[in-house]
Amino acid sequence: MVNYAIDPANLQSMVPRGAELDTWNGTTYVSLVAFQFLDTRLKGWRVPFHVNFEEINLRFYVKRRDGTDWKRGVVFIKEIVPRAAISLVARLAYNENYVTHATRHNFGMAEELSVRYQWRCHGRWNTLSATASGAPRPLIDGEEAQFITEHYSGYTRQRDGSTMEYEVRHPSWKVWDTTRATVDVDVARLYGKQFADALNHPPTSAFIADGSEVAVMGGRRVR
Repeated sequence: MVNYAIDPANLQSMVPRGAELDTWNGTTYVSLVAFQFLDTRLKGWRVPFHVNFEEINLRFYVKRRDGTDWKRGVVFIKEIVPRAAISLVARLAYNENYVTHATRHNFGMAEELSVRYQWRCHGRWNTLSATASGAPRPLIDGEEAQFITEHYSGYTRQRDGSTMEYEVRHPSWKVWDTTRATVDVDVARLYGKQFADALNHPPTSAFIADGSEVAVMGGRRVR
C-alpha cells in the first residue's frame, strides 16, 4: 500500500452521492494497492482459472453518515486484474471500474521481505514494489496505517446516479513499515492527468500488510 496526499479538488467529482471525502489529520489520500486474491469463491463456489490472481487498484477514502454513525469506506478509481471474466462480473455486479491487463508478482524473504507487483499496459510494465525487515506489527489506534487499512465499506456510483454500498469484512491486519518503496507507473495514461502531480511525487508513506481472509458482502443502494 503506497499512499499519497492529493488536492481534494481532484477527487470531488468522483465522490458518490451521499458520501464525502474522508481525511486523516486534515490530509486527503489516494493509495496504490497491490495484492493477491487466493482461494477466491463466488457465493461459495470456486470458478476454474479464477481462484488465484493479482489485483492492483487506485483508491481514495470517503465516509457516509448512517443515522448517528459514520461509515468509512473506499472508492476505487480503477482496478486492474488479469482475467476478463473477473472484470465483467465486477462491472455487472457493482459497476466497479475493472479493467483487464497482464499482471505478475514475486515475493522474496532473505535478509528483507521484498514484494513486487507488475502490470502491463500500453506496451510497458508498470511496477509497484517495497521491502521491509523484521516482523509485522499491530496497528496503532489513530495512526495513518490504521486509517488506510480500516475502511470497511465500498461505495460505487451507479449508472442512474445512485450509490451502492457494500460491506468488506476482515480482521485487523498487521503491517510492516517499509524500508524502501518503488513506484514506476505511467500515471497519466493509466489514471488520468489529475493524478499525475500527486503520484509523481514521493509518497507520504508505504507499508506491507499481512492480509487475511476477506468477505465482500452483497451491495445495497443507499441513495
